[in-house]
Amino acid sequence: MRNLGLRKEFTKYVSLNIFGMIGSSANILADTYFVANRLGSDGLASLNIAIAVFGLINGLGLMLGIGGATRYSICNAEKKKYEADSTFTLTLLSAVITGILLSLAGLFFSKGLAQLLGADYEILTMCSSYLKIVLMFSPFFIFNHILAAFVRNDGNPKLAMYAMLFGSLSNIVLDYMFMYLFELGITGAALSTGLAGVIGIVISSFHILTKKNKFSLVYIKIQLKNIIDILSLGISAFINEFSTGIVLIVFNLLILECAGNTGVAAFGIIANLALVMHAVFMGISNGSQPLISKSYGQQKYNDIKIIYNNARLLSILLGVFAVFIAILFSEELVSVFNSEQNIELQIIAENGLRLYFIGFLFAGVNIFTSSLLCSIEQTAVSFKMSFFRGFIGIVAIVCIFAYLFGITGIWIAFPAAELITVFMSIKYKRKAGVLQSNTAVERFSV
Repeated sequence: MRNLGLRKEFTKYVSLNIFGMIGSSANILADTYFVANRLGSDGLASLNIAIAVFGLINGLGLMLGIGGATRYSICNAEKKKYEADSTFTLTLLSAVITGILLSLAGLFFSKGLAQLLGADYEILTMCSSYLKIVLMFSPFFIFNHILAAFVRNDGNPKLAMYAMLFGSLSNIVLDYMFMYLFELGITGAALSTGLAGVIGIVISSFHILTKKNKFSLVYIKIQLKNIIDILSLGISAFINEFSTGIVLIVFNLLILECAGNTGVAAFGIIANLALVMHAVFMGISNGSQPLISKSYGQQKYNDIKIIYNNARLLSILLGVFAVFIAILFSEELVSVFNSEQNIELQIIAENGLRLYFIGFLFAGVNIFTSSLLCSIEQTAVSFKMSFFRGFIGIVAIVCIFAYLFGITGIWIAFPAAELITVFMSIKYKRKAGVLQSNTAVERFSV
């Protein structure tokens, strides 16, 4: 009966978070669709270069949100009320400082950043305009992630899902209004995405306004060790998200050499479709995190094993489904974003989509495993695993494969990196199990 109840709770939290994260990823997908149809391949290339910054913004928001909410859940499970509220307060203060710095970067350095990311003369103006507005709205993106994480860990996953979902739906409506009715071009796409984050915050705030929240602001003395603790617990979420931006930058630069702006536009289609699958796996990870942290705080290690096994199976099944869709419907998926019916773009994107999506056979398990290790305070092991798949591994592999196999090598670099990470995760999980006695990792066999 206990196992059945836990599985129902797992289904509730994970399903709500998958829907919410899909909705959140629709922000970029909607921008991609409207920009492609309104501004053509140059607009699509501009957007694909600019959205790399979302990896940083969302990564920081998730690191603070997931890290703070994980510590909050553990403290609550251990009946440490003040420590839980202190974590919430410190997380918000950290978000304020981070958001201000990113806004200043957008205000003064957007053009230089666009050039650094690979924008050439033809698309520099559109790219820098999008970057400036998105970075100015970064405090809202970060607060949206934090508030959703704490609301979810405070026992209200449904509201957290509504916040992400309705924020994204509003983005679609605003995209149409700003780009078609008001003819604001790529500026309208950036504004609609920024306002979607504001709407998400408003919806999540109902948890506080209706006084359902157990967390509250308290007076704290800021200590570096507490900030590091929050960041370390969220480092896996940061790397998993930030790596998306790093991959975009490196891939864009390599593809620019192989296939020019048309190739970059083709990768823009692939990358944005991939963001949806990435969001699905993050939904599994984020939905499981409150349950794992709570079980860890209560020392219910068998529950962690049950959650892990369910999440692993779900990740594998969804990965197989993603590959199946990419292989059978690549033409239809690419055509949606190819408004100019560019034959070269269509061919490059179709071939790339089929090869690139093979990586999702392994990515879901990797994302969840690194998140699980953070949730049970195995941060060093999680960092090594995430750092390889998000930075060292993927960058090294794509550079080598691009040199050896050209653009085909670029497409297969992602599956290769994820497959290697699977073997690394097996090694690290076994190693973590003997780090010390009475740890959660030792208590269950994965």
